[in-house]
Amino acid sequence: MRLLFIGTGDIGLPTLRSLFDSAHEVCAVVTQPDKPVGRHQELTASPIKQLALERGARILQPKKIRLPESVAQLREFQPDVIVVMAYGQILPPDLLRIPKIACLNLHASLLPRHRGAAPVHAAVEAGDRESGIVVMYMDEGLDTGPVLLEKRIPIRRRETAGSLHDRLAQLAPDALAEALRLLQAGTAPSLPQDNALATYAPKLSREYGEIDWTAPRCTIDRKIRAIYPWPSAYTWLPTAHGPKKLKVYSCIPYRRLTGVPGTVLRADRHGLLVAAADGAILLRDVQLEGKRRMSARELLHGHPVPVGALLGAPKAAAGGATRDASH
Repeated sequence: MRLLFIGTGDIGLPTLRSLFDSAHEVCAVVTQPDKPVGRHQELTASPIKQLALERGARILQPKKIRLPESVAQLREFQPDVIVVMAYGQILPPDLLRIPKIACLNLHASLLPRHRGAAPVHAAVEAGDRESGIVVMYMDEGLDTGPVLLEKRIPIRRRETAGSLHDRLAQLAPDALAEALRLLQAGTAPSLPQDNALATYAPKLSREYGEIDWTAPRCTIDRKIRAIYPWPSAYTWLPTAHGPKKLKVYSCIPYRRLTGVPGTVLRADRHGLLVAAADGAILLRDVQLEGKRRMSARELLHGHPVPVGALLGAPKAAAGGATRDASH
């Protein structure tokens, strides 16, 4: 079949690579325009564009894909199927009608659960037991189209958004290959979603990463894992020069102790133990503002943190541990 691939994020790399290696024809690859990245704001191509360049594919980067001229340009390719994965723009109705057979979207959640821009993060933060890749027919709604098929995997006990993202990326090529076989055979199902079961996973911002120490320990633990490696969780660490942002990359939840939420209960070779609503969180891998990533133990060598210090928004510290921590 003649395929047009539309995507930007690196979760789509294994799928695009598999299409290039298949018997199908990838007539063009559509991706977002190059964006400034890093301290020097250098224009950088998306991972999808970089792969397309390696394979000598035709590349299009419309600033706004919904514009009539963008749609007209894509119509010229006359694809049998359009495949979309992690593109980053909403496709207009006129574009959805271009392919002869179908416009398919590969979504990284078990729809209708976690529709939207951040389904991988949402699944980890919600404590879901499983996730997967859904191949769906695109319509004008936000991830609302009928489902062609799904592939499921269990979410591991200490899963992060990063590890789940990578596992789903590897699951997607087989899901799409099966969907394309069904379309070619004329036996592809079309199963409507139950909108009553829908949940939404909006796009994340950096500010979303701030830790609320008044939340239960399991909630904080899931959030830290759900936004690793981006945007990453953070709190505010009191210093002699005022509060500084402390990013938190990994942790261990503890129970059977009490303390004012946000209070440092212990600061030693094991890390920083901080009180939550119903227990505590041991901070393991961290990064203080202006410093490199390091273990909490390393941090304490250069920046001692007294027991009783209060993390989070500046406020008077109070309280402390009344019992030994027990994992």
